[in-house]
Amino acid sequence: MASVGLCLCFLLLPGGANRLRAQQAPSAQGRAAAAFARAAKQGPLPLHAFLAAMPKGADLHMHLSGAVYAETFLAEAAADGVCVDTAALAFDRTAVRRACRPGEVSGPAALEHEGHLRDALIDSFSMRGFVPANGNTGHDQFFATFGRFGGLGSAHTGDWLDEVATRAARQNEQYLEVMDTPDLHAAEALGEKLGYDQNFVQARDALLKGGLGTSIVAAQAAYTAAETTRATREHCGQPDALPSCAVTVRFLFQVLREQPPVDVFAQLVFAFELAKADPRVVGLNLVQPEDGVLSMRDYALHMRMLDALKPLYPGVHIALHAGELAPGLVPPEGLTFHIRSAVEQGHAERIGHGVDVMYEDQPYALLKEMAAKRIAVEINLTSNDLILGDRGVDHPLPEYLRAGVPVVLSTDDEGVSRIDLTHEYVRAAMTYNLGYAQLKAMARASLEHSFLPGASLWQAETPESLHIPVAACRPQIAALPAAPSGGCAALVGASEKAAQQWELERRFRAFERSF
Repeated sequence: MASVGLCLCFLLLPGGANRLRAQQAPSAQGRAAAAFARAAKQGPLPLHAFLAAMPKGADLHMHLSGAVYAETFLAEAAADGVCVDTAALAFDRTAVRRACRPGEVSGPAALEHEGHLRDALIDSFSMRGFVPANGNTGHDQFFATFGRFGGLGSAHTGDWLDEVATRAARQNEQYLEVMDTPDLHAAEALGEKLGYDQNFVQARDALLKGGLGTSIVAAQAAYTAAETTRATREHCGQPDALPSCAVTVRFLFQVLREQPPVDVFAQLVFAFELAKADPRVVGLNLVQPEDGVLSMRDYALHMRMLDALKPLYPGVHIALHAGELAPGLVPPEGLTFHIRSAVEQGHAERIGHGVDVMYEDQPYALLKEMAAKRIAVEINLTSNDLILGDRGVDHPLPEYLRAGVPVVLSTDDEGVSRIDLTHEYVRAAMTYNLGYAQLKAMARASLEHSFLPGASLWQAETPESLHIPVAACRPQIAALPAAPSGGCAALVGASEKAAQQWELERRFRAFERSF
Protein backbone atom coordinates (compact mmCIF):
# COMPACT_ATOMS: atom_id res chain seq x y z
CA MET A 1 0.00 0.00 0.00
CA ALA A 2 2.86 2.36 0.77
CA SER A 3 4.25 2.00 -2.75
CA VAL A 4 0.81 2.60 -4.29
CA GLY A 5 0.39 5.73 -2.17
CA LEU A 6 3.80 6.96 -3.18
CA CYS A 7 2.88 6.47 -6.83
CA LEU A 8 -0.42 8.33 -6.38
CA CYS A 9 1.37 11.18 -4.63
CA PHE A 10 3.82 11.39 -7.52
CA LEU A 11 0.94 11.65 -9.98
CA LEU A 12 -0.63 14.45 -7.95
CA LEU A 13 2.55 16.54 -8.22
CA PRO A 14 2.55 19.21 -10.97
CA GLY A 15 3.53 17.44 -14.21
CA GLY A 16 3.94 14.13 -12.40
CA ALA A 17 1.80 12.13 -14.83
CA ASN A 18 3.65 13.54 -17.84
CA ARG A 19 7.02 12.73 -16.27
CA LEU A 20 5.91 9.18 -15.54
CA ARG A 21 4.73 8.69 -19.11
CA ALA A 22 8.05 10.09 -20.39
CA GLN A 23 9.96 7.63 -18.22
CA GLN A 24 7.88 4.71 -19.47
CA ALA A 25 7.75 5.72 -23.15
CA PRO A 26 10.37 4.18 -25.42
CA SER A 27 13.01 6.45 -26.89
CA ALA A 28 12.87 7.51 -30.53
CA GLN A 29 15.56 4.94 -31.31
CA GLY A 30 13.55 2.32 -29.41
CA ARG A 31 10.46 3.08 -31.45
CA ALA A 32 12.47 2.84 -34.67
CA ALA A 33 13.98 -0.46 -33.51
CA ALA A 34 10.50 -1.81 -32.76
CA ALA A 35 9.27 -0.74 -36.20
CA PHE A 36 12.31 -2.41 -37.76
CA ALA A 37 11.61 -5.63 -35.86
CA ARG A 38 8.00 -5.64 -37.04
CA ALA A 39 9.06 -5.08 -40.64
CA ALA A 40 11.71 -7.82 -40.46
CA LYS A 41 9.14 -10.26 -39.05
CA GLN A 42 6.80 -9.47 -41.94
CA GLY A 43 9.48 -10.19 -44.55
CA PRO A 44 11.97 -8.62 -46.96
CA LEU A 45 9.50 -6.35 -48.76
CA PRO A 46 8.27 -4.45 -45.65
CA LEU A 47 11.88 -4.41 -44.45
CA HIS A 48 13.00 -2.87 -47.73
CA ALA A 49 10.41 -0.12 -47.32
CA PHE A 50 11.78 0.59 -43.84
CA LEU A 51 15.46 0.50 -44.82
CA ALA A 52 15.07 2.56 -47.99
CA ALA A 53 14.35 5.58 -45.81
CA MET A 54 16.90 4.79 -43.09
CA PRO A 55 20.05 6.95 -43.14
CA LYS A 56 22.96 4.86 -44.37
CA GLY A 57 25.90 7.23 -44.29
CA ALA A 58 28.28 6.15 -47.03
CA ASP A 59 29.02 3.59 -49.70
CA LEU A 60 32.77 3.14 -49.50
CA HIS A 61 33.23 0.33 -52.05
CA MET A 62 31.80 1.28 -55.44
CA HIS A 63 33.43 0.99 -58.86
CA LEU A 64 32.04 3.82 -60.97
CA SER A 65 31.64 2.04 -64.31
CA GLY A 66 30.29 -1.06 -62.56
CA ALA A 67 27.78 1.06 -60.66
CA VAL A 68 26.11 2.35 -63.83
CA TYR A 69 23.11 0.41 -65.12
CA ALA A 70 23.21 -1.10 -68.62
CA GLU A 71 20.27 1.01 -69.77
CA THR A 72 22.44 4.11 -69.27
CA PHE A 73 25.24 2.68 -71.39
CA LEU A 74 22.81 1.89 -74.20
CA ALA A 75 21.38 5.40 -74.16
CA GLU A 76 24.87 6.88 -74.27
CA ALA A 77 25.92 4.55 -77.08
CA ALA A 78 22.90 5.69 -79.06
CA ALA A 79 23.76 9.35 -78.49
CA ASP A 80 27.40 8.80 -79.45
CA GLY A 81 26.75 6.63 -82.50
CA VAL A 82 28.70 3.71 -81.05
CA CYS A 83 28.41 0.47 -83.00
CA VAL A 84 27.22 -2.71 -81.33
CA ASP A 85 28.70 -6.10 -82.19
CA THR A 86 25.60 -8.29 -82.35
CA ALA A 87 27.57 -11.54 -82.05
CA ALA A 88 29.75 -10.53 -79.09
CA LEU A 89 26.92 -8.43 -77.55
CA ALA A 90 29.45 -5.70 -76.90
CA PHE A 91 30.31 -2.19 -77.99
CA ASP A 92 32.89 -1.83 -80.74
CA ARG A 93 35.71 -0.19 -78.82
CA THR A 94 37.91 0.52 -81.84
CA ALA A 95 36.12 3.70 -82.89
CA VAL A 96 32.98 5.73 -82.62
CA ARG A 97 31.47 5.54 -86.08
CA ARG A 98 28.14 6.31 -87.69
CA ALA A 99 28.72 3.68 -90.38
CA CYS A 100 28.93 0.25 -88.76
CA ARG A 101 30.64 -2.82 -90.20
CA PRO A 102 28.81 -6.00 -91.18
CA GLY A 103 27.60 -7.81 -88.08
CA GLU A 104 27.19 -4.53 -86.21
CA VAL A 105 24.28 -2.18 -85.67
CA SER A 106 24.29 1.43 -84.56
CA GLY A 107 23.62 2.33 -80.96
CA PRO A 108 20.26 3.92 -81.83
CA ALA A 109 19.10 0.70 -83.48
CA ALA A 110 20.00 -1.28 -80.38
CA LEU A 111 18.12 1.18 -78.21
CA GLU A 112 15.05 0.99 -80.38
CA HIS A 113 14.29 -2.61 -79.39
CA GLU A 114 15.49 -4.17 -82.66
CA GLY A 115 14.35 -7.74 -82.05
CA HIS A 116 15.63 -8.96 -78.71
CA LEU A 117 18.95 -7.15 -79.06
CA ARG A 118 18.35 -4.57 -76.34
CA ASP A 119 17.41 -7.21 -73.77
CA ALA A 120 20.35 -9.38 -74.80
CA LEU A 121 22.74 -6.44 -74.35
CA ILE A 122 21.40 -5.69 -70.87
CA ASP A 123 21.96 -9.34 -69.96
CA SER A 124 25.45 -9.18 -71.49
CA PHE A 125 26.34 -6.03 -69.54
CA SER A 126 25.10 -7.35 -66.18
CA MET A 127 24.20 -10.40 -64.10
CA ARG A 128 20.53 -10.15 -65.05
CA GLY A 129 19.18 -13.57 -65.91
CA PHE A 130 22.62 -15.18 -65.79
CA VAL A 131 22.68 -18.98 -65.40
CA PRO A 132 26.04 -20.78 -65.21
CA ALA A 133 26.47 -23.14 -68.17
CA ASN A 134 29.19 -24.81 -70.19
CA GLY A 135 31.94 -23.72 -67.84
CA ASN A 136 30.86 -20.07 -67.83
CA THR A 137 30.68 -19.17 -64.15
CA GLY A 138 29.26 -16.17 -62.34
CA HIS A 139 32.85 -15.05 -61.81
CA ASP A 140 33.49 -15.16 -65.57
CA GLN A 141 30.28 -13.33 -66.47
CA PHE A 142 30.76 -10.64 -63.84
CA PHE A 143 34.23 -9.61 -64.91
CA ALA A 144 33.50 -10.03 -68.64
CA THR A 145 30.81 -7.34 -68.50
CA PHE A 146 33.40 -4.56 -68.11
CA GLY A 147 35.01 -5.35 -71.45
CA ARG A 148 31.64 -5.43 -73.18
CA PHE A 149 30.32 -2.03 -72.10
CA GLY A 150 33.73 -0.34 -71.99
CA GLY A 151 34.90 2.16 -74.54
CA LEU A 152 32.35 4.94 -74.09
CA GLY A 153 35.09 7.25 -72.87
CA SER A 154 35.57 9.69 -70.02
CA ALA A 155 33.14 12.14 -71.61
CA HIS A 156 30.36 10.41 -69.67
CA THR A 157 32.02 10.36 -66.23
CA GLY A 158 29.95 13.32 -65.07
CA ASP A 159 26.74 11.60 -66.22
CA TRP A 160 27.73 8.48 -64.29
CA LEU A 161 28.45 10.51 -61.16
CA ASP A 162 25.00 12.03 -61.47
CA GLU A 163 23.42 8.58 -61.74
CA VAL A 164 25.12 7.13 -58.66
CA ALA A 165 24.57 10.30 -56.60
CA THR A 166 20.90 10.40 -57.56
CA ARG A 167 20.46 6.77 -56.54
CA ALA A 168 22.30 7.42 -53.28
CA ALA A 169 20.16 10.43 -52.41
CA ARG A 170 17.01 8.41 -53.00
CA GLN A 171 18.20 5.93 -50.36
CA ASN A 172 19.25 8.52 -47.77
CA GLU A 173 22.98 8.14 -48.39
CA GLN A 174 25.16 11.22 -48.07
CA TYR A 175 28.72 10.27 -49.07
CA LEU A 176 30.31 8.11 -51.78
CA GLU A 177 33.91 7.04 -52.30
CA VAL A 178 33.91 6.15 -55.97
CA MET A 179 36.65 4.02 -57.48
CA ASP A 180 37.73 5.30 -60.89
CA THR A 181 40.76 4.92 -63.14
CA PRO A 182 42.12 8.07 -64.83
CA ASP A 183 43.75 7.84 -68.24
CA LEU A 184 46.82 5.66 -67.64
CA HIS A 185 48.37 5.62 -71.10
CA ALA A 186 50.94 8.37 -70.63
CA ALA A 187 51.99 7.20 -67.15
CA GLU A 188 52.40 3.59 -68.26
CA ALA A 189 54.28 4.62 -71.41
CA LEU A 190 56.66 6.65 -69.26
CA GLY A 191 57.19 3.72 -66.93
CA GLU A 192 57.91 1.37 -69.82
CA LYS A 193 60.33 3.86 -71.34
CA LEU A 194 62.24 4.14 -68.08
CA GLY A 195 62.16 0.39 -67.46
CA TYR A 196 61.57 -1.65 -64.33
CA ASP A 197 63.74 -0.73 -61.34
CA GLN A 198 63.48 -2.75 -58.11
CA ASN A 199 64.78 0.24 -56.16
CA PHE A 200 61.29 1.64 -55.75
CA VAL A 201 62.29 5.00 -54.31
CA GLN A 202 64.73 5.59 -57.14
CA ALA A 203 62.14 4.44 -59.70
CA ARG A 204 59.59 6.83 -58.24
CA ASP A 205 62.00 9.75 -58.50
CA ALA A 206 62.72 8.88 -62.14
CA LEU A 207 58.99 8.92 -62.95
CA LEU A 208 58.59 12.35 -61.40
CA LYS A 209 61.58 13.73 -63.26
CA GLY A 210 60.42 12.09 -66.48
CA GLY A 211 57.17 14.05 -66.68
CA LEU A 212 54.52 12.17 -64.66
CA GLY A 213 53.13 15.58 -63.67
CA THR A 214 51.49 15.87 -67.09
CA SER A 215 49.25 12.90 -66.28
CA ILE A 216 48.31 14.47 -62.93
CA VAL A 217 47.25 17.74 -64.55
CA ALA A 218 45.19 15.88 -67.15
CA ALA A 219 43.46 13.77 -64.47
CA GLN A 220 42.59 16.85 -62.43
CA ALA A 221 41.10 18.53 -65.48
CA ALA A 222 39.02 15.41 -66.24
CA TYR A 223 37.62 15.35 -62.68
CA THR A 224 36.78 19.05 -62.89
CA ALA A 225 34.92 18.50 -66.16
CA ALA A 226 33.02 15.53 -64.69
CA GLU A 227 32.02 17.46 -61.58
CA THR A 228 30.85 20.37 -63.72
CA THR A 229 28.66 18.05 -65.78
CA ARG A 230 27.21 16.51 -62.64
CA ALA A 231 26.50 19.92 -61.07
CA THR A 232 24.83 21.12 -64.25
CA ARG A 233 22.59 18.07 -64.48
CA GLU A 234 21.59 18.35 -60.82
CA HIS A 235 21.19 22.17 -60.87
CA CYS A 236 23.52 22.42 -57.87
CA GLY A 237 23.65 25.90 -56.39
CA GLN A 238 20.36 26.86 -58.04
CA PRO A 239 16.91 27.33 -56.45
CA ASP A 240 15.75 24.11 -58.11
CA ALA A 241 18.78 22.05 -57.00
CA LEU A 242 18.07 18.33 -56.85
CA PRO A 243 18.51 16.31 -53.63
CA SER A 244 21.49 14.55 -55.19
CA CYS A 245 23.51 17.77 -54.87
CA ALA A 246 23.72 17.01 -51.14
CA VAL A 247 25.61 13.76 -51.81
CA THR A 248 29.34 14.34 -51.40
CA VAL A 249 31.54 12.38 -53.83
CA ARG A 250 35.24 11.67 -53.50
CA PHE A 251 37.45 9.42 -55.63
CA LEU A 252 39.68 6.42 -55.05
CA PHE A 253 42.31 5.85 -57.74
CA GLN A 254 41.95 2.36 -59.23
CA VAL A 255 45.33 0.76 -59.91
CA LEU A 256 45.04 -2.11 -62.41
CA ARG A 257 47.02 -4.99 -60.95
CA GLU A 258 46.63 -7.46 -63.83
CA GLN A 259 49.49 -5.65 -65.57
CA PRO A 260 53.27 -6.13 -65.74
CA PRO A 261 55.17 -4.82 -62.68
CA VAL A 262 56.54 -1.78 -64.51
CA ASP A 263 53.01 -0.66 -65.36
CA VAL A 264 51.61 -1.35 -61.88
CA PHE A 265 54.41 0.64 -60.28
CA ALA A 266 53.89 3.61 -62.61
CA GLN A 267 50.18 3.54 -61.78
CA LEU A 268 50.91 3.44 -58.04
CA VAL A 269 53.17 6.47 -58.19
CA PHE A 270 50.57 8.25 -60.33
CA ALA A 271 47.92 7.38 -57.74
CA PHE A 272 49.94 8.57 -54.76
CA GLU A 273 50.93 11.80 -56.50
CA LEU A 274 47.39 12.57 -57.66
CA ALA A 275 45.95 11.94 -54.18
CA LYS A 276 48.65 14.15 -52.67
CA ALA A 277 47.88 16.96 -55.14
CA ASP A 278 44.08 16.82 -55.28
CA PRO A 279 41.83 16.56 -52.20
CA ARG A 280 39.06 15.11 -54.36
CA VAL A 281 41.16 11.93 -54.62
CA VAL A 282 41.20 10.56 -51.09
CA GLY A 283 43.15 7.35 -51.64
CA LEU A 284 43.88 4.39 -53.85
CA ASN A 285 42.95 0.75 -54.33
CA LEU A 286 44.18 -2.19 -56.40
CA VAL A 287 41.51 -3.66 -58.68
CA GLN A 288 40.92 -6.39 -61.28
CA PRO A 289 40.35 -10.05 -60.37
CA GLU A 290 42.43 -11.05 -57.38
CA ASP A 291 42.66 -14.60 -58.78
CA GLY A 292 44.13 -13.37 -62.09
CA VAL A 293 47.45 -14.79 -63.22
CA LEU A 294 49.45 -11.62 -62.62
CA SER A 295 47.46 -10.64 -59.52
CA MET A 296 48.34 -13.94 -57.86
CA ARG A 297 51.90 -14.11 -59.13
CA ASP A 298 52.75 -10.53 -58.13
CA TYR A 299 50.59 -10.08 -55.02
CA ALA A 300 53.55 -10.04 -52.64
CA LEU A 301 55.45 -7.75 -55.01
CA HIS A 302 52.55 -5.28 -55.05
CA MET A 303 52.54 -5.23 -51.24
CA ARG A 304 56.28 -4.48 -51.25
CA MET A 305 55.69 -1.61 -53.66
CA LEU A 306 53.06 -0.16 -51.33
CA ASP A 307 55.33 -0.64 -48.34
CA ALA A 308 58.08 1.33 -50.07
CA LEU A 309 55.85 4.15 -51.32
CA LYS A 310 53.51 4.74 -48.38
CA PRO A 311 56.18 6.40 -46.13
CA LEU A 312 56.76 8.92 -48.92
CA TYR A 313 53.04 9.81 -48.89
CA PRO A 314 51.91 9.54 -45.25
CA GLY A 315 48.71 11.48 -45.89
CA VAL A 316 47.43 9.24 -48.71
CA HIS A 317 44.95 6.55 -47.69
CA ILE A 318 44.94 2.95 -48.91
CA ALA A 319 42.02 0.52 -49.20
CA LEU A 320 42.77 -2.86 -50.75
CA HIS A 321 40.82 -5.63 -52.40
CA ALA A 322 42.06 -8.60 -50.43
CA GLY A 323 40.57 -12.02 -49.84
CA GLU A 324 38.08 -11.84 -52.71
CA LEU A 325 38.83 -15.52 -53.18
CA ALA A 326 37.20 -18.86 -52.43
CA PRO A 327 38.26 -22.53 -52.29
CA GLY A 328 38.59 -23.96 -55.77
CA LEU A 329 39.12 -20.61 -57.42
CA VAL A 330 42.84 -20.71 -56.55
CA PRO A 331 45.07 -23.38 -54.99
CA PRO A 332 44.65 -23.69 -51.19
CA GLU A 333 47.90 -21.88 -50.43
CA GLY A 334 46.58 -18.86 -52.33
CA LEU A 335 43.95 -18.35 -49.64
CA THR A 336 46.36 -18.11 -46.72
CA PHE A 337 47.98 -14.68 -46.74
CA HIS A 338 46.38 -11.95 -48.85
CA ILE A 339 44.44 -10.14 -46.12
CA ARG A 340 47.27 -10.31 -43.61
CA SER A 341 49.75 -9.00 -46.18
CA ALA A 342 47.39 -6.14 -47.06
CA VAL A 343 47.10 -5.21 -43.38
CA GLU A 344 50.71 -5.67 -42.30
CA GLN A 345 52.66 -4.72 -45.42
CA GLY A 346 50.26 -3.00 -47.79
CA HIS A 347 49.18 -0.39 -45.18
CA ALA A 348 45.51 -1.09 -45.85
CA GLU A 349 43.14 0.95 -43.69
CA ARG A 350 40.15 -0.92 -45.11
CA ILE A 351 39.84 -4.39 -46.59
CA GLY A 352 37.53 -4.86 -49.55
CA HIS A 353 35.60 -8.15 -49.49
CA GLY A 354 37.83 -10.17 -47.12
CA VAL A 355 35.82 -13.29 -47.94
CA ASP A 356 38.59 -15.86 -47.44
CA VAL A 357 39.61 -14.64 -43.97
CA MET A 358 38.88 -17.97 -42.26
CA TYR A 359 41.24 -19.72 -44.70
CA GLU A 360 44.13 -17.42 -43.80
CA ASP A 361 46.91 -18.68 -41.55
CA GLN A 362 45.85 -18.07 -37.92
CA PRO A 363 42.53 -16.46 -38.85
CA TYR A 364 41.44 -15.59 -35.32
CA ALA A 365 44.70 -13.77 -34.65
CA LEU A 366 44.18 -11.86 -37.89
CA LEU A 367 40.63 -10.89 -36.91
CA LYS A 368 41.90 -9.77 -33.51
CA GLU A 369 44.59 -7.67 -35.19
CA MET A 370 42.07 -6.02 -37.51
CA ALA A 371 39.80 -5.21 -34.57
CA ALA A 372 42.69 -3.79 -32.52
CA LYS A 373 43.89 -1.64 -35.43
CA ARG A 374 40.29 -0.68 -36.29
CA ILE A 375 40.73 -1.82 -39.88
CA ALA A 376 37.27 -1.98 -41.40
CA VAL A 377 36.03 -4.64 -43.79
CA GLU A 378 33.84 -3.62 -46.73
CA ILE A 379 31.16 -6.31 -47.06
CA ASN A 380 29.61 -6.84 -50.51
CA LEU A 381 27.13 -9.67 -50.01
CA THR A 382 25.53 -9.85 -53.45
CA SER A 383 28.83 -9.48 -55.27
CA ASN A 384 30.40 -12.24 -53.15
CA ASP A 385 27.45 -14.50 -53.93
CA LEU A 386 27.46 -13.86 -57.68
CA ILE A 387 31.23 -14.02 -58.17
CA LEU A 388 32.38 -16.53 -55.54
CA GLY A 389 29.22 -18.39 -54.56
CA ASP A 390 29.76 -17.38 -50.91
CA ARG A 391 26.43 -16.76 -49.21
CA GLY A 392 24.68 -17.48 -45.94
CA VAL A 393 26.75 -19.62 -43.56
CA ASP A 394 29.62 -19.70 -46.08
CA HIS A 395 30.18 -15.95 -45.74
CA PRO A 396 32.42 -14.66 -42.90
CA LEU A 397 30.32 -11.62 -41.97
CA PRO A 398 29.30 -13.19 -38.61
CA GLU A 399 32.97 -13.90 -37.82
CA TYR A 400 33.92 -10.28 -38.42
CA LEU A 401 31.09 -9.11 -36.16
CA ARG A 402 31.98 -11.58 -33.40
CA ALA A 403 35.60 -10.45 -33.52
CA GLY A 404 34.69 -6.76 -33.22
CA VAL A 405 36.10 -5.85 -36.63
CA PRO A 406 34.43 -2.67 -37.94
CA VAL A 407 31.98 -3.64 -40.69
CA VAL A 408 30.52 -1.47 -43.44
CA LEU A 409 28.04 -2.62 -46.08
CA SER A 410 28.70 -1.60 -49.67
CA THR A 411 27.55 -2.37 -53.21
CA ASP A 412 30.75 -3.06 -55.19
CA ASP A 413 29.17 -2.89 -58.68
CA GLU A 414 25.49 -2.11 -58.25
CA GLY A 415 24.86 -1.72 -61.97
CA VAL A 416 26.39 -5.07 -62.90
CA SER A 417 24.67 -6.79 -59.95
CA ARG A 418 21.36 -4.91 -60.54
CA ILE A 419 21.08 -3.91 -56.87
CA ASP A 420 21.47 -0.88 -54.60
CA LEU A 421 22.69 -0.28 -51.04
CA THR A 422 19.23 -0.76 -49.54
CA HIS A 423 19.19 -4.24 -51.08
CA GLU A 424 22.44 -5.03 -49.27
CA TYR A 425 21.06 -3.80 -45.93
CA VAL A 426 17.96 -5.97 -46.39
CA ARG A 427 20.06 -8.98 -47.34
CA ALA A 428 22.36 -8.56 -44.34
CA ALA A 429 19.46 -8.15 -41.92
CA MET A 430 17.42 -11.08 -43.25
CA THR A 431 20.35 -13.48 -43.70
CA TYR A 432 22.17 -12.84 -40.43
CA ASN A 433 19.31 -11.70 -38.18
CA LEU A 434 20.84 -8.28 -37.62
CA GLY A 435 18.95 -5.73 -35.55
CA TYR A 436 18.37 -2.05 -36.05
CA ALA A 437 21.19 -1.08 -33.66
CA GLN A 438 23.69 -3.19 -35.63
CA LEU A 439 22.72 -1.62 -38.94
CA LYS A 440 22.86 1.84 -37.40
CA ALA A 441 26.36 1.06 -36.15
CA MET A 442 27.38 0.02 -39.67
CA ALA A 443 26.05 3.29 -41.08
CA ARG A 444 28.08 5.20 -38.50
CA ALA A 445 31.14 3.07 -39.27
CA SER A 446 30.86 3.94 -42.96
CA LEU A 447 31.64 7.57 -42.16
CA GLU A 448 34.08 6.80 -39.35
CA HIS A 449 36.19 4.75 -41.79
CA SER A 450 35.77 7.05 -44.75
CA PHE A 451 38.91 8.77 -46.00
CA LEU A 452 37.44 12.21 -45.46
CA PRO A 453 39.94 14.48 -43.70
CA GLY A 454 39.57 15.71 -40.14
CA ALA A 455 38.91 14.49 -36.64
CA SER A 456 36.03 12.19 -35.77
CA LEU A 457 32.89 13.07 -33.85
CA TRP A 458 33.29 9.82 -31.92
CA GLN A 459 35.67 8.86 -29.16
CA ALA A 460 38.15 6.25 -30.35
CA GLU A 461 37.62 2.89 -28.70
CA THR A 462 38.84 -0.67 -29.13
CA PRO A 463 36.78 -2.63 -29.88
CA GLU A 464 34.92 0.03 -31.79
CA SER A 465 31.44 1.04 -30.66
CA LEU A 466 30.84 4.58 -31.97
CA HIS A 467 28.37 5.57 -29.29
CA ILE A 468 30.41 7.99 -27.15
CA PRO A 469 30.95 11.41 -28.76
CA VAL A 470 34.14 13.35 -28.12
CA ALA A 471 33.91 15.56 -25.03
CA ALA A 472 33.32 18.79 -26.95
CA CYS A 473 30.20 17.38 -28.62
CA ARG A 474 28.84 15.03 -25.96
CA PRO A 475 26.04 17.20 -24.55
CA GLN A 476 25.04 18.46 -27.99
CA ILE A 477 24.80 15.02 -29.59
CA ALA A 478 22.37 14.07 -26.83
CA ALA A 479 20.17 17.10 -27.54
CA LEU A 480 21.12 17.51 -31.22
CA PRO A 481 20.33 21.18 -31.82
CA ALA A 482 19.93 22.47 -35.34
CA ALA A 483 23.62 23.37 -35.46
CA PRO A 484 26.58 22.69 -33.17
CA SER A 485 27.99 25.46 -30.99
CA GLY A 486 31.10 26.20 -28.99
CA GLY A 487 33.90 23.66 -29.15
CA CYS A 488 31.71 21.23 -31.06
CA ALA A 489 31.08 23.85 -33.75
CA ALA A 490 34.83 24.37 -34.03
CA LEU A 491 35.36 20.63 -34.50
CA VAL A 492 32.61 20.20 -37.05
CA GLY A 493 33.67 23.33 -38.92
CA ALA A 494 37.28 22.16 -39.21
CA SER A 495 36.63 18.51 -40.04
CA GLU A 496 34.89 17.23 -43.17
CA LYS A 497 34.50 13.86 -41.47
CA ALA A 498 32.91 15.28 -38.32
CA ALA A 499 30.59 17.45 -40.43
CA GLN A 500 29.32 14.39 -42.28
CA GLN A 501 28.95 12.51 -39.00
CA TRP A 502 26.94 15.35 -37.48
CA GLU A 503 24.69 15.31 -40.53
CA LEU A 504 24.19 11.56 -40.18
CA GLU A 505 23.10 11.98 -36.55
CA ARG A 506 20.71 14.73 -37.59
CA ARG A 507 19.21 12.41 -40.20
CA PHE A 508 18.90 9.59 -37.69
CA ARG A 509 17.13 11.90 -35.25
CA ALA A 510 14.59 12.93 -37.91
CA PHE A 511 14.13 9.34 -39.09
CA GLU A 512 13.63 7.91 -35.62
CA ARG A 513 11.23 10.65 -34.55
CA SER A 514 8.97 9.72 -37.46
CA PHE A 515 7.91 6.54 -35.65
